Amino acid sequence: MERMIEVDGLNVHFGTFHAVKDVSFVVERGASFGLVGESGSGKSTVLRALAGLNAEWTGDVRIAGAAIAAKRSKEFYRNVQMVFQDPYGSLHPRQTIDRALSEPLVIHGIKDIDNRVARAMSEVALPMSARYRFPHQLSGGQRQRVAIARALIAGPKVLLLDEPTSALDVSIQAEVLNLLGDLRVSLGLTYIMVGHNLAAVSHMCEQIAVMQNGEIVEALTAADLREGRITTAYTRRLRELSDDMEDPFAVSLQ
Repeated sequence: MERMIEVDGLNVHFGTFHAVKDVSFVVERGASFGLVGESGSGKSTVLRALAGLNAEWTGDVRIAGAAIAAKRSKEFYRNVQMVFQDPYGSLHPRQTIDRALSEPLVIHGIKDIDNRVARAMSEVALPMSARYRFPHQLSGGQRQRVAIARALIAGPKVLLLDEPTSALDVSIQAEVLNLLGDLRVSLGLTYIMVGHNLAAVSHMCEQIAVMQNGEIVEALTAADLREGRITTAYTRRLRELSDDMEDPFAVSLQ
């Protein structure tokens, strides 16, 4: 398998605080990799460093074999996109859905905007009636679909998912996760997904790294997790917390 993402010895400091400590992992092309841990474990900081949202990092990061520097090119942002936790906060409240989806195409000089916007909406199962609405006129699930469509519209190779369903009602979390899973297969995407709920992450990701205090303390597969092949007490506690949660993914951990 070809390596799409390679992270070797990633460190992130905020002043004297060592937020991410020598984190290393590899994600194959077309795979989905999960980073899990409690708040403050460093998982989202890793994602933000990869996305170019935090320039204060050291280590070796490669995407599709190309080394990534702190300052990113426009081409990088076409190939690597991020979907944030809060879809309402990530969409401009005074921009229509049409404008939100058209803007990345304009930035990257991509033509045929009208058809591309319509196709992007269709890919995420958004009704065309939503095209000229504003974010507040849509449901939470629809807003997250817009955020996913916007991330995909310029044709990236990698999506970085920062707890993409945690701000949604439990009843629609499965719909969004299943949509993301289908898109990964149909578009040949590579994912890194951050989350605190092991059940939801294992639903999406074949390989999982567990983070605590800025470090990876355990690496395992979704199958290992489901079958209880766990080596650390911390991962076992996260699993128990997920089991206790009333969500549609807990059954995958029984």
